Formats: sequence, structure tokens, C-alpha cells
Amino acid sequence: MQNAFEIKEIRIGDGRPVICVPVVAAEKEAVIEQIKKLTEQKVQMIEWRVDCFAEADNADSVREVLQAVRGYVEHTVFLFTFRTKQQGGSRHMEEWKILKLNETAAKSGCVDLIDLEFFEATKPEKEIRRFHRMGVRVIASHHDFDGTPDDRILRMLMEQMQQGGADVAKLAVMPQSADDVVRILKLTNDIKQKYPMLPVVTMSMGALGVVSRMAGEIFGSCITFGAVGETSAPGQIQARQLGDILDIIHKGMAQEEQA
Repeated sequence: MQNAFEIKEIRIGDGRPVICVPVVAAEKEAVIEQIKKLTEQKVQMIEWRVDCFAEADNADSVREVLQAVRGYVEHTVFLFTFRTKQQGGSRHMEEWKILKLNETAAKSGCVDLIDLEFFEATKPEKEIRRFHRMGVRVIASHHDFDGTPDDRILRMLMEQMQQGGADVAKLAVMPQSADDVVRILKLTNDIKQKYPMLPVVTMSMGALGVVSRMAGEIFGSCITFGAVGETSAPGQIQARQLGDILDIIHKGMAQEEQA
């Protein structure tokens, strides 16, 4: 069993994967309204993709949104993410500005998890320790929209994030063939076996890799991303459909264990 942990009574790290719904609206009012609606729908986890926010370069505007949604996300896991252009996001931003935004989020009192682009950060281990001291957990992430590196590199990426102190290690890659999808699923299982204390999130993006978004409970990926409306990544499917599929897999595995 992985070293699962709970946030707001939602278990992350074993069993049925948690469905995270991204919010990618550009305007302040739309961000707040979408987060409010998602909490009313009782989604398990919300990711605010701050790089899509038109006022992301204004820390005060970001702080205002966080203050406005704090009451809504009282029972919903809230992930704060600035995805850089080089990692598939919406914009470029200097590292020190991203760090300042993440610190604003950590101090807000409503953010549970911060996504840190591990290999874009100058001193990722130091940043992780700092966020831990501020009371938030860290998802260390890496995205490759060009392809799926060879197995040695994939393993190295995951192991470096693990060694850096991440609470969760996330790896998203783009498949060029079905073999690439199989390799990322095998990597997930291998990392789960080698580092059982590390919750991991993996996905093979695009239509070819859609199975990886559904099979986390089998191979060891503890969070999957599903859309409500607009998607934030290639291959993302609607959260309601995804939930139905995860329920079928979870029930099937439970029946197998009881047999």
C-alpha cells in the first residue's frame, strides 16, 4: 500500500483515484463562479490553473480570488497550479514571480496543494521544504508534450522528484504509439513497487493515452484529471464519464479481492 494521506477527508494515494477538475477561466468573476459551481457539485478536487487567469501577473488579484473562494472549498481539495509555457501552459513568467504567486497561495489559508514544476525550478528541494513549513503539500510535476522518453529517463525523472521531498510525483507524457502508453503504465507500477511510500500521478496524454487516465487504481496513479466543460490538456475526458468508469474498475477490483 502506498503512503496515502487525507486532505479534508479525501484519501489520496490508494484505492479509487481522486478526480481533479481544472478551472481554466480567464476572468476573475468566471474563476470564482466556476469554483463555486464545482463545489456545489461536490467534486473531490479542484485545480486552479492560474496561468490561464488574465491577471496572473498581479499577486493582489490572485489573492482576491483566493480570498473569495476560501469559503467554497472548505470541503474540497484545492490545488494551485501555474503551468509555464515550456511545460504546456498558457504563458511565460519569471521564476521568482511564480514563486511569489505560490507563496501567496500557501499563505491564503485555502490552498491544500501546490504544483511545482520540479525541473523548471532552480532549487526545487528548497521550495518544497519552504511550502511544507507553510503548511501545504507539494505535487512535483514534469510534462513532456513532444513524446515519451525512454524508460531510463522516465525512471530518473520520478526518482529525482521522490528524492526532492515531493508529497506526490506527477509525470505527464505524450505517446507516439501504443507501446508508449504501455511503458508509462509499467513505469507507474514499477515506481509504486519500488517507492511504496510515494503517491504518484502519471498520464499518457492525447486520445491514444486515454486509458492511462482510467487505469490508475490498477497501476498506481492516485489522481486523474477530468473536465467539466473546457479541458486543460489533450485527452482529458468529462469528469462525470470518468467517474463512472473509475467506479466500475473499483467495484471489479473489490470483487476480485473478495473472491
